Amino acid sequence: MNGIAGPGFFVPESELSERFIRAPGPGGQNVNKVASCVQLTFDLARSPSLAPPVKHRLAALAGSRLSKDGVLLLTASRFRERERNRADARERLAALIVRALTPPKPRRATKVPKGSKKKRLESKKHRARTKAHRSGRISE
Repeated sequence: MNGIAGPGFFVPESELSERFIRAPGPGGQNVNKVASCVQLTFDLARSPSLAPPVKHRLAALAGSRLSKDGVLLLTASRFRERERNRADARERLAALIVRALTPPKPRRATKVPKGSKKKRLESKKHRARTKAHRSGRISE
């Protein structure tokens, strides 16, 4: 069972692609020699593992990490070891998929309470009276 699994989903290893590059940023002499940064790609558009509504929500969650071709790219360079970065990228992809699995709660339209309306109108009247007194329109 190689791949990414979570509650309600499984993405096989064949749908994932990893590329190792040199990590950006500071890191001493080691950073120029070792390719420890991981670029994990997942072809979201052509994946048979996820249902279409989940794919749609995942695409919205991915944002700029999703290419025009529908390929999701996650870069992990938090750790110095290649394996830890690899696991980090996979965990982040799994977390994104878990978030996409839960459909958003439908919004229920509610009415503004009468008390709130009355309070708002009273405050407007009070403010209008204050301004009217300032301009001298109302003589006492």
